[in-house]
Amino acid sequence: MDPMTIGLVAMAAVLVLLALRVPIAFALAGVASTGTFLVYATRTGDWMPERALNPTSSVVFSNFFDLVHSYDLSMVPLFVALGNIAFYAGITTRIYDAAAVWLRPLRGGVAMASVLGCGGFSAISGSSIACASTMGRICVPEMLRMGYDPKLATASVAVGGTLGSLIPPSVLFILYGIFTETSIAQLFLAGILPGILSLVGMLLVIAWWVNRDPDAAPRGERGDASRTDAALAAWPALLLFVVIVGGIYGGIFTATEAAAVSVVMTTLIGFAQRRLTLGVLWRAIRESLTQTAAIFLIAGAAKIFVSFVALTGMAGAVVGMVSDAELSLMMLMLVVVVIYLVLGMFLDPIGIMVLTLPFMVPLIEGYGLNLIWFGVIVVKLLEIGLITPPVGLNVFVVSNVTKSVGIDKIFAGVTRFLAVDMLVLLLLILFPIISLLIPGSM
Repeated sequence: MDPMTIGLVAMAAVLVLLALRVPIAFALAGVASTGTFLVYATRTGDWMPERALNPTSSVVFSNFFDLVHSYDLSMVPLFVALGNIAFYAGITTRIYDAAAVWLRPLRGGVAMASVLGCGGFSAISGSSIACASTMGRICVPEMLRMGYDPKLATASVAVGGTLGSLIPPSVLFILYGIFTETSIAQLFLAGILPGILSLVGMLLVIAWWVNRDPDAAPRGERGDASRTDAALAAWPALLLFVVIVGGIYGGIFTATEAAAVSVVMTTLIGFAQRRLTLGVLWRAIRESLTQTAAIFLIAGAAKIFVSFVALTGMAGAVVGMVSDAELSLMMLMLVVVVIYLVLGMFLDPIGIMVLTLPFMVPLIEGYGLNLIWFGVIVVKLLEIGLITPPVGLNVFVVSNVTKSVGIDKIFAGVTRFLAVDMLVLLLLILFPIISLLIPGSM
């Protein structure tokens, strides 16, 4: 059996295992290890398994070891810990609290505040799923109590939660940077304007929705809380965002150093404001360890899988086929968009990234395109995949935490935002300067 055939069978096996809900780390590592063994065992044309054990072990363990000991990967536990500690310190939700006080009197104001709160949460936690889960518990019940249309209440949080993929820090940007060997700091900066553009688009959809259907969001009454006090209470979240983005942009910190400084600052602020105790801090650290271990397992398995793909020569074959087809740049990007949107209907973002990058990166480099720009496109497509049926992870998360609103209603509400997301995606493809302006000015 030639390596190409083994590679194609392995790709099919991975897709089947993921469809059967086998954990992605086990699916990737198991298939890649087995495929590598078969390639070495049949390399001479005969079945010689005794010659395959050592090289297979070397490929598997060396790739996993090198990835886990990567300096860039060390920022993953730091940013995960930052998000958890900031959550328990009450920092991640204060932007929503402030926005809700200012916008509540407007029709649809609490839904807009939810999106802004998700943007603020994302700017600290870097996790779309965590953002949707936390903000879903806080925002959706309040909107339902006020008489909001359940579709608007849940969809605004599900869609707003996707901002965690674009607004720095982002775990997806970190993994993309590691696998493509591009600057994670520049990827973080490249996501700022696309993230803001996406956020503005979501706010415009809410404004259009409530203008077309006033009953979807009754006007709220101005509360007793002072607008000034509410805005000032959000200073820790704004400070952390400035430290991370400003420190990286100004060359004061690397991305890893910015994460470490932010973790220390968040802990000190939490204790100073008496929102953290040693017990609560230990709980946040335990959760961070669990989440980090899962990400490390996936990343290590992905590294093994990437090595296996290179061994089979599949990536080179795909590049050759595309070159022979002589696709234009726009046609290539259309193919890329379709592939990611289709995969986004069935797989989680990390799984999609791992499966596609070994093939996409050589293609993009062959066309002479910027990998930083392409990283923003990929993450935006993964963001859209979080809310597309039938497996929009954010939709299921919001449905799980709210209980009272069915998945069908949430998807019905989300579809109104998808058109704007696709428009933003088109702008990012046609005008790379949107993504490259800030990192290019460093």
